Amino acid sequence: MYFNKVKRMLNKLFITIICVISLINAAFSQVEKDGLVKWLTFKEAQEKNKTLQKPFLVDIYTDWCGWCKHMMKTTYSNPAIADYINNNFYAVKFDAETKDTIEYNGKIYKPLSADPKTPHELAIKFLSSSLSYPSTMFITNNFEYNLLTQGYLDEKKIEPILIFMVENAWRTSVFDDFNKHFANTFVDTNFVKAKVNSYSFSELEKLQKKKPKKVIVNIGANFCNTCKVISKTTFVDTSIANYLNQNFYLVNFNAESNDTIVFKKTKYYKQLVNNYPLHNLALMLTNNRFSLPAICLLDEQLNSIDVLNFYQSPEQMKPILKYIGSNAYKTKKYGDFISDYRKQDLAPANKK
Repeated sequence: MYFNKVKRMLNKLFITIICVISLINAAFSQVEKDGLVKWLTFKEAQEKNKTLQKPFLVDIYTDWCGWCKHMMKTTYSNPAIADYINNNFYAVKFDAETKDTIEYNGKIYKPLSADPKTPHELAIKFLSSSLSYPSTMFITNNFEYNLLTQGYLDEKKIEPILIFMVENAWRTSVFDDFNKHFANTFVDTNFVKAKVNSYSFSELEKLQKKKPKKVIVNIGANFCNTCKVISKTTFVDTSIANYLNQNFYLVNFNAESNDTIVFKKTKYYKQLVNNYPLHNLALMLTNNRFSLPAICLLDEQLNSIDVLNFYQSPEQMKPILKYIGSNAYKTKKYGDFISDYRKQDLAPANKK
């Protein structure tokens, strides 16, 4: 009797262990298949976007694609990458050969054939004739802009793309330019750079009394990656640093600063704005057009000339600085100025 009882108990324990192992294996198998990203269907992602807008990340794969599976096991299984995607994107896993009918951005897309390994109509829309896998499509929340990358993306390759989309750098820059400066900020930091003088607000008002200049207020925050790219690469670029030092005073201002700042005889301080702690000087300087990053351009009397929202590369800033520094902004529209500026840039090459 005793031995039978022990035997039954051991059998139950063995079955329990087998069940636990099976559950663990199933969990690992699911992680291996989908990574740590919370994948949605197109329908789910678009429904969620109606309530809370985020950009879309579309992983375009096929069942037979080995690199697609490898990307799931590596990039999408990286906890930091997956967490960033889950918090900031609606991620869609799209089988390029699915036989499902899909509604995307108000249009219906269907499979082109019942035959296996036939690309879906939506896959052709995304990839055109370049049907290679994995491919990843990054799309803004209003479908205004999309960025297609093809091939395997490891953690280092996907990180700048994620930031480019989330922090709205796509609004002001092409990705290749941004990617180069992103690498110089976080990877290859030994690039050639020039020294740029920067000042505090208290120093600025004293300097303006002695030698008035126009002012650049570079507004950033500790969590803002594109702010770091601007601070580390844009203003120190050798093509603009000397001109900036000669014609402007630069102030780097942290929008999360706890300091009370006196600017034009008025005190400014940190306060809650939409439940977020933000320095109210940042709001004033941006004319309530606050974004991160933001570059505020002021005249010699510290009055606002313009506010540049979002990321600005050295290539973009060079003509803007010339436009403001030369006072051309007083008599010309920027479109006319930049047209003349580009003609002058091309002139030496044409003479050759």
